[in-house]
Amino acid sequence: MTVTAAPTAAEPADGGARRSLPAEERHAAELAFLAAQDTGPRPPGWLLTPRAVVTFVCGSDGAALALPGRRTGLPAKLVIAPKFVGERALVERCVVTLAGERGLLLTGEPGTAKSMLSELLAAAVSGTSALTVQGTAGTTEDAFRYGWNYALLLAQGPTPQALVDSPVLAAMRTGRVVRVEEITRCLPEVQDALVSLLSDRRISVPELTATEDAQVAAAPGFTVIATANLRDRGVSEMSAALKRRFNFETVEPIADADAEAALIRRQAVAAVQRAGAAFEVDDAVLDALVTVFRDLRCGRSAEGWDVERPGTVMSTAEAVQVAASLGVAAAYLPGGDVLDLLPGHLLGVVRKDDPADHGRLLGYWDGPVRRRAEDGSAMWRRLWDLRGSLR
Repeated sequence: MTVTAAPTAAEPADGGARRSLPAEERHAAELAFLAAQDTGPRPPGWLLTPRAVVTFVCGSDGAALALPGRRTGLPAKLVIAPKFVGERALVERCVVTLAGERGLLLTGEPGTAKSMLSELLAAAVSGTSALTVQGTAGTTEDAFRYGWNYALLLAQGPTPQALVDSPVLAAMRTGRVVRVEEITRCLPEVQDALVSLLSDRRISVPELTATEDAQVAAAPGFTVIATANLRDRGVSEMSAALKRRFNFETVEPIADADAEAALIRRQAVAAVQRAGAAFEVDDAVLDALVTVFRDLRCGRSAEGWDVERPGTVMSTAEAVQVAASLGVAAAYLPGGDVLDLLPGHLLGVVRKDDPADHGRLLGYWDGPVRRRAEDGSAMWRRLWDLRGSLR
C-alpha cells in the first residue's frame, strides 16, 4: 500500500491540541520511514543518510519510496512530501556542509524560510530541532557555553552537578546539531564565543579545573546551523574569524510564482484551520495578492513595467499572514467581497518603517493596478476602485 505522509497530531495532558509541533514530531512518520528505507552509510551520529536528509527536505518528487523489507509499524511504500520550496542544489550543499561537521550559516532576506530550513535539517540529522539559541541583543555568552544552578553552587561549590548546559554544550555532549537563530542580533563579543567552539570543538570549564570535567569535547556529529537576515535593523557585524568558520548559503525568495502561490495557500489554509475555521478565499484573490507581493519585491511587474520597491521586505511569510488574515475575516466577519480587504492589509504590510513606502504603494496603484484595470480585468478594476482606501 502506498501512503502519503501527513503531519502527525499530538494531544497534551489537558486534551487540547498543540498548535505548533516541532519538525521531528510533525514528520515523525517520514523520518522513521526514511531511516529504515535508506540503509546506506551515514556520518557518525546522524539519524538519516545524507541522501535521505535531502529527500526529507525536498520530497520524493511524487514517487513512492519502498522499504527493502517488512517493518512493524511502517508502510511498505511512502510518498515523501516536499517541505522547503527552493533549489535542491542549495539543500544538498547544506547537507554536505553538515556532514563535514562545519558550521552552516543561512543568510537571506527576512521571511525566506531560513529558520524552517534549519529546523528541518536539524530534525533530519539529529532527530531533534529543540537545541536552539535565539539570538537577541540581550543574549549572553552563557547561552553558548554554560550557566550554573545557583542553589547548588552555593551549597556545593562549582561541581558538575551544579553546571547547567547551554543548548550548544548539550549538542556537543550528544553529537547533535544546534541551531542559532538570528546570530547577527547577538553582540559581537557574544558571537565570538562560538569561534573557539567551532575551531577546537571543545568547551573549557575553568571553575572545574583539575577535574575530569574541566573540558567537554564535542562528540562526532556536532555542528552548528545559524541564520542571519540581510536587511534587518539592529544587527551586529560578524567578525572575520567567525565568518571563516561557517559556510554561507543564501536562501533566495521563491522564484516560481506558481510554487509561491501554492505555498501561500497551503500555509494560509493551515493557519485558518488552526483558528477553527475553513479557508474560503477565492484563488483569484490569492493570485492578486501574490502578484502584488512579487511586483513590489522585484521592482518590476510580470508585464515588464517598472515598479518602485518599498523599503519593507515583501516576503512570502508576510504574504502568508495577509492570506491568513483574509481567510479569518471571511470566516468570522462575513459580509461583502473579501477582495475589498486586500488594499488595507497590503498597506499594513508596507507602511512599517519608511513613511515614503505609503507613497510607493500608491504609485503602484497608479501604475500596474490602473493599467491592468484599463486592460479590462474585472478584479483589477475593482482594486483600482479601492484606491481611496489606501489614503
